[in-house]
Amino acid sequence: MMTVMVSAVEKIKVWFRFVPREGWFPQDTEGLWATKLGADTARVQNAPFLQDGVAEGDVVRYRTDSEGLHWAVGRVSSAGSCTIRVVPVPTGPLGRSPQEVRQRLSAFGVGGEVFREDFPMVAFTVPAGADFAGIKALLAQGQEEGWWHYEVGCGTDEWWNA
Repeated sequence: MMTVMVSAVEKIKVWFRFVPREGWFPQDTEGLWATKLGADTARVQNAPFLQDGVAEGDVVRYRTDSEGLHWAVGRVSSAGSCTIRVVPVPTGPLGRSPQEVRQRLSAFGVGGEVFREDFPMVAFTVPAGADFAGIKALLAQGQEEGWWHYEVGCGTDEWWNA
């Protein structure tokens, strides 16, 4: 009889430090779940709400401080995904509904997480190979028609050139 060893996947939280933006949230850190890959690298497992320049699936390098917190020190590689943040306009046709925002983008197969109930921002991971041009067109249409405001937290060359 053969015994198969299965290694446990170690989930860690990798913290990012940044300068808060004027008129935005006062936080200067954000913790993202990640799968530990090595002694100082991990793959990001969720879309960032506040941190720019990183997307779900990217590999980051981190340092562990004396309190055991893992602090990001740079991105090692990109998964080719993009991070898009969408905030519904409260007085617009979608109201404050993050579910309506998610429904509008669901045809593109993108997943999104809601920030907080009192601020219904949705952070979407747009995977490599998605219909970037179609998503960009819908985002622009939604902004023009007062559905939402959006920003690109992390874009790839393929995103910007679509």
